Amino acid sequence: MNTIAAITALVPASANVSTSSTDKPALQEDPAAYGRDLWERSVLFLDTLRERADNMIAHERAGMPPLLDFKYETLLDARQFDQPANYALLRITEVEDNCWDDCVDAAKPPVIVMDPRAGHGPGIGGFKRDSEVGMAMAEGHPVYFVIFFPKPAPNQTLEDVLYALRRFVEEVSARHDGAAPVLYGNCQAGWAVTLLAAHCEGLAGPVVLNGSPLSYWAGEEGVNPMRVSGGLLGGAWLAHLTADLGDGNFDGAWLAQNFESLKPEKAVWEKYANLLTNVDTERDRFLDFERWWNGFYTLSRPEILSITQNLFIGNQLENGEMAIGDHCVADLRKIKNPMIVFASYGDNITPPAQALSWIPAVYKDTADLKAADQRIVYLTNTHVGHLGIFVSASVAKLEHRAILESLDRIKKLKPGLYEMKIDNPSGDPDCHAPHYKVRFEARKVSDLAQEVPEQAFDKVRRVSEMNEAFYSTFVSPWVQMMTTSASAEMLKLMHPMRTSRLMFSEKYNPWMRLIRQTADSIAETRTPLEPDDPMMVRERASFEAVGNAIERARVARDAEHERTFRAIYGSDKSDIDNAPHVPV
Repeated sequence: MNTIAAITALVPASANVSTSSTDKPALQEDPAAYGRDLWERSVLFLDTLRERADNMIAHERAGMPPLLDFKYETLLDARQFDQPANYALLRITEVEDNCWDDCVDAAKPPVIVMDPRAGHGPGIGGFKRDSEVGMAMAEGHPVYFVIFFPKPAPNQTLEDVLYALRRFVEEVSARHDGAAPVLYGNCQAGWAVTLLAAHCEGLAGPVVLNGSPLSYWAGEEGVNPMRVSGGLLGGAWLAHLTADLGDGNFDGAWLAQNFESLKPEKAVWEKYANLLTNVDTERDRFLDFERWWNGFYTLSRPEILSITQNLFIGNQLENGEMAIGDHCVADLRKIKNPMIVFASYGDNITPPAQALSWIPAVYKDTADLKAADQRIVYLTNTHVGHLGIFVSASVAKLEHRAILESLDRIKKLKPGLYEMKIDNPSGDPDCHAPHYKVRFEARKVSDLAQEVPEQAFDKVRRVSEMNEAFYSTFVSPWVQMMTTSASAEMLKLMHPMRTSRLMFSEKYNPWMRLIRQTADSIAETRTPLEPDDPMMVRERASFEAVGNAIERARVARDAEHERTFRAIYGSDKSDIDNAPHVPV
């Protein structure tokens, strides 16, 4: 950690220490005290990484159960269905010391919360009390939770998943005298819920989409680079190759790595810098979140190909071309139940454009939406990040509570498009109605229209189809023939998202035993420096400067990706000879 001390010394003290007059005497710099404190924090920091690695190993050995902070019972296991899928339906049975009968209002509709299957395990919608599950139970709704298991059923398809989800909805409805359940979809589960609601046979309950991408080609140039990555990589063939090397399964660690690379200044630097600076208070919170973040689940080869080809690259859900098996095509216009869309401008994974631009793509204008007898309500947050939409306690206690309390009003709205506004004069996220008020302001469908370079993305789709056809015909059979379960397991263990964590475990690194013993000794006598100590202030400023430098590099990288994408696909010419193709 001498490097950290050296960086800290580069920041002038006069530039970072407040000179405002207070009753508290100004603290004087004490390099010896800071050196001691930095050494202690460094040991405790490494010990936290050790515990994270040990938690990761223990969670995997336990079968990676859902990280719900609520007692539950399993009602249906889709692995036993005629069309098996690695999903199960849970019923939440207890909150705090209250059992089901003490919490539930039988007059309120049941809520089914579905977590995203996008690399991580289930539980993010209810891994703490102030969560979507907690708020729904607090509001008196019977709550059910959809989980999934680490490995998919053999050759599992999206149709198998939708079949299982439909069975779950029917089961919940039957348990409540035919009441239509509220479908709560987080991120990837949002488009799964939308596919379910758009199924030919239809569903009747309200749909709540939280940070859910339905309009994959939309986004702001230079701000949302993920939407161009498929074109730069040549389409879906790379996902196919990764699944082949995984012996038919796609390792979710690759998706988690993609998420971290979107904003490395946050995921790779700020998270750890904040832990080092505040290790005395941040350790438990860090470990709680990392227990979920580092549980990597897999998808089957048919699933990941269907997702990449039809959704992320083909944009077929928005275009009404998404096939569900051999007998149905999903049509968003068929959804008649109210839809509530929650997005955030701080979300760089599913920005508001991707969450909302499907509306003007499906309905040509407001009159068309009204003629379809549909009610769509959207609300936005100004700053919270993608995961904050699901895990932030303040968001759960205000926005999610307001959504649940407003369901009856939303059902009674006249057909049309509305923006949901929450007036909260107190600023307290834990306030209750009527201390905050909800209003619905009519909007025009054209308000959500955004210019999308459809010709460029259509070229990406065609390039992807050509590359995938070549790879699946001439390369995939050979890769599958050379891949074994042992080689797939080796590649899984060698993934950097795992090795970067497991290297701090005592089971892999014997030196970490000394770290654990030293940390135990430090904890007995530790007296941390005051947060406003001049050298602590300079340390935080140093860390912030490094984070800003990483952010500038990331912005430059994203801009270069956009320029490259435009150079390849942005031309008005119809030829695609210069597009990336599978190397022979």
